[in-house]
Amino acid sequence: MDSVRLCGDPYRIGRGLGEKAAPVVRDVVFNTAQFVGLKRWLGGDRLARLEAAARRHFPEFLREIEGIADGAGVAFQEAFLWNCRGDFPDPARELEDACTTVLLPGADGGPAVIGHNEDGAPEFAGHGFLARVESEGGLPFTAFCYPGMLPGHAFGVNDAGLVQTINHIRPHDLTDGIPRQVITRAVLACRDLDEALALLRRKDRAAGFHHNLGAAASGRLLSVEAPASGCAVVEIDAPSAHANHLIRREFSGLAQTVTPSSGARQERAEALLAAGVAADGDPLPILFDRARDDLPILCRGEFESSDSYTLATVVFRLGANRVDWSVHHGPERGAVFEESLETPRA
Repeated sequence: MDSVRLCGDPYRIGRGLGEKAAPVVRDVVFNTAQFVGLKRWLGGDRLARLEAAARRHFPEFLREIEGIADGAGVAFQEAFLWNCRGDFPDPARELEDACTTVLLPGADGGPAVIGHNEDGAPEFAGHGFLARVESEGGLPFTAFCYPGMLPGHAFGVNDAGLVQTINHIRPHDLTDGIPRQVITRAVLACRDLDEALALLRRKDRAAGFHHNLGAAASGRLLSVEAPASGCAVVEIDAPSAHANHLIRREFSGLAQTVTPSSGARQERAEALLAAGVAADGDPLPILFDRARDDLPILCRGEFESSDSYTLATVVFRLGANRVDWSVHHGPERGAVFEESLETPRA
């Protein structure tokens, strides 16, 4: 797994992220259907309102995006738009971002586990990277990064032992406010679950994600559905899975898009959990499952079902004062990255 270590103020952090992926941003990202579909929003009032909200509440992360733009050699408005891709209605994206997460609470003194498939457009295969970020005045963290984007909206862990993985959701409740990827970046700066939940319960978010959160200090796992219009928090005390649509009863009346892939992966993961497949604490047999050829959990850009591709699979094991985690590129290989992170005791 390609990686980079970045230190300094927010602008320097962002510039390093931009420089790391500059050719990919210019030659790949800006030619994807995702970005081409977004370009009609450039210069518009909605983008201006999103920027104003982000700059008012999280200016340090706007500085990171300014650094990303300069490092990649692109205009700030284009870089900011790319970081707001989920804050605009865009039918071209309905079949993408097919992430799947498995949550396994600790049993008999063992670690709690978060396993996650990070899925995106096939064009990004091989272009994601891990960033170790040590920002001045901030909490150090390591996160999987997409080219041209803030860290946080895929998976990451900070030095306080807070773990976050993200699942894209498609509710129809977009509004003006703080872009959702600014919120996920802010979560990586939180020292505990309470701080993170305070962010996800804000009423001024433009859009939302499903957040999987874990704390090494306590071993707690939370499944948090946080569309713009609300926040539903579930403490995980039994094996659980989540794909890319809202499943909590609090949002039963909220209109959303549920793709065939998301529905199939949710059903298959729940069936595997019910059959005891992850009873040994290993989520990989579920995350690598391809029993259904057209709509598998491990995505490889299947034709006419989902154009998502599993860019990376991560497993976090949260112990009393440590997080052991590994990144994989599929069932045929061993881990491409492994780390044991010592964290503060409860």
